[in-house]
Amino acid sequence: MPKARVFFTSMRCSLGDSLLMKLQRLLKAGGVEDIDFRKKFAAIKIHFGEPGNLAFLRPNFARTVARRIEQLKGFPFLTDCGTLYVGRRTHALAHLDAAYENGYGPYAAGCHIIIGDGLKGSDESDVPVRNGEHVKVAKIGRAIMDADVVVSLNHFKGHEISGFGGAIKNVGMGSGSRAGKMAMHNDSKPQVSRKPCIGCGECRKFCAQDAITVAGGKASIDHALCVGCGRCLASCPQHAIANSWSSGPEMVSFKMTEYAMAVLDGRPNYHINIVNQVSPFCDCHSESDAAVIPDIGIFCGPDIVAVDRASIDAVNAAVPLSGTLGTEGKGPSEKGIFTSIHPATDWRSQLAHAEKIGLGTQDYELVTVR
Repeated sequence: MPKARVFFTSMRCSLGDSLLMKLQRLLKAGGVEDIDFRKKFAAIKIHFGEPGNLAFLRPNFARTVARRIEQLKGFPFLTDCGTLYVGRRTHALAHLDAAYENGYGPYAAGCHIIIGDGLKGSDESDVPVRNGEHVKVAKIGRAIMDADVVVSLNHFKGHEISGFGGAIKNVGMGSGSRAGKMAMHNDSKPQVSRKPCIGCGECRKFCAQDAITVAGGKASIDHALCVGCGRCLASCPQHAIANSWSSGPEMVSFKMTEYAMAVLDGRPNYHINIVNQVSPFCDCHSESDAAVIPDIGIFCGPDIVAVDRASIDAVNAAVPLSGTLGTEGKGPSEKGIFTSIHPATDWRSQLAHAEKIGLGTQDYELVTVR
């Protein structure tokens, strides 16, 4: 497979030249106009952010992308699917309320919002996975599968299960219906280490499955109820919870990648990673820790694997910010900053598997756009 071209612009802006203007130039240089959007429904797959979290993407980015698609005669809409864990995005009405609260009204965002898996998270399409090794049929939100074109607009950040969350995670995990998300997570079951656990019950607040109990001053997890969503890992103030098996996070990454294949296979697609406010955890949390590196810029291109690879390479090359988890992790790692923060993860798994099943290539050429 030849090198993929990934297009990049920095966060620097000269007087009179905004970041949104740079994004417009980046999309044009990056070949988004090569996609035939005319009279096509274009799903802009995004994460609206859990209310309370302030690291999610501003709707200004989405508005810029939606306007460009409209200029190309397409019909854009913003979309995401429901979640498994406790929060304000578990059904469509709550999800829309959360999106509106975070500024994603249809006028601010420049297009309509459709929750991809319907009112209760059960409106799904069964999609065969070409070259799937762990998933033969993926359960994808129906509205996303009904679209003619998929554009992912992604906040690039760390993640407690997959190592990092970029385009592959947003498309793969984010497009799964609630049943699809459960299928992706169910090989990763966390376990409590009793010695550091203080029985505070913080983890229990974030478990939507009632799988966690606290007795005798210690928490425990019922794996028969646990779906492996991973919220308890990040919520524990004592770092007393980790995945039980080293293969757990890796399997989630494999399945997530195969779900991305189900979403994108056979349809025009394009991917945009905004690498700013690079928080150590997912935007699914109702809080956001300080960014672990300085803002870098925007990466985009038609190859989802190459865009994610270029983004993680830039993050790993950056100097961690003092006073953040970037310098207060569990020690340096040859795998980069996110594995330093989340030692049980290996971000390389999702990229290697994506390349293996033919989703894209990690071999890229970086093209800088001013």
